[in-house]
Amino acid sequence: MKNHFMARAIQLSIENVQLGRGGPFGAVVVRAGEIIAEGVNSVSLTNDPTAHAEVLAIRQACARLGAFALKDCELYTSCEPCPMCLGAIYWSRLERFYFGNTAEDAAKIGFDDSFIYSELKRGHSQRRIPTMQLMREEALAGFRAWTEKLDKIGY
Repeated sequence: MKNHFMARAIQLSIENVQLGRGGPFGAVVVRAGEIIAEGVNSVSLTNDPTAHAEVLAIRQACARLGAFALKDCELYTSCEPCPMCLGAIYWSRLERFYFGNTAEDAAKIGFDDSFIYSELKRGHSQRRIPTMQLMREEALAGFRAWTEKLDKIGY
């Protein structure tokens, strides 16, 4: 059954290229043996750098289930997730995920995200995009408000 879901993710990636809608990436979210959400890379179509297949499939699954945690779901994606998508996978609490192509395969065709991993290892002042902290004490007010809120929805 796993191959069936991966085949669908791969099919979505191929169709996305053939239709000229975006990069060669497709993803599906599965729950109880049923595809509940699909996503394809739509970065260039929507001018949204976060419109990766995995993120869009996760968003759709969460909307369909009315929950931000996908604890009883699996993700099948045509390629090893980038750092952003990997973060979304962990934040959405998917049970597990499967991928087809590797990050190295993606890098060979121009989708290289290895620089992001290396940037994360650098100190703020050594990163390509200047990164500076401002107004920490003022910003802590939001954290205090969260800590004091009695009826918050934790995640």
